[in-house]
Amino acid sequence: MAIRLGEILVRDGLLTEAQRLEIIEAQKATGRPFGVLAEEFFGVSPRTVEQAWAEQFAEIADWVDPLEAQIAPDALATIECRQAWQFRCLPLWFDRRELLVATDAPSLPRAMRFVGWRIPSPCRFVLSRRGALTDALQAYYPMGIDAETLELMAKNAQA
Repeated sequence: MAIRLGEILVRDGLLTEAQRLEIIEAQKATGRPFGVLAEEFFGVSPRTVEQAWAEQFAEIADWVDPLEAQIAPDALATIECRQAWQFRCLPLWFDRRELLVATDAPSLPRAMRFVGWRIPSPCRFVLSRRGALTDALQAYYPMGIDAETLELMAKNAQA
């Protein structure tokens, strides 16, 4: 079983166990998401909730090596080069009407927000190792910049 969002927040010292249990009780009564309640009850920042959620997702997500994947040109055409690098997402292929998109775990929240407003079809995310994603982005969305500089730019964008 994957680790729960509240367990991650307690482990990271952002909530106490008593606070986690209080949120669970409120969640049972209201049906509202745990992260929203953590924000409202105890001032946990939305960014912190997103990062904890990304960590939770990484435990259950499918992983892919984008350098070995058969990437479809129509998938690549859904975003521009700048967007692929800025949001660290690589459209892989369409599975029926759903677009499969690769990103790395630290980039997941930003990639999801971007895809949500940019791509009109339903999307499903898979995760990739950071270096493999960078290499694939260079192969499919070349920027004319060396890999080390691109990595530095990606890290700065997440800070």
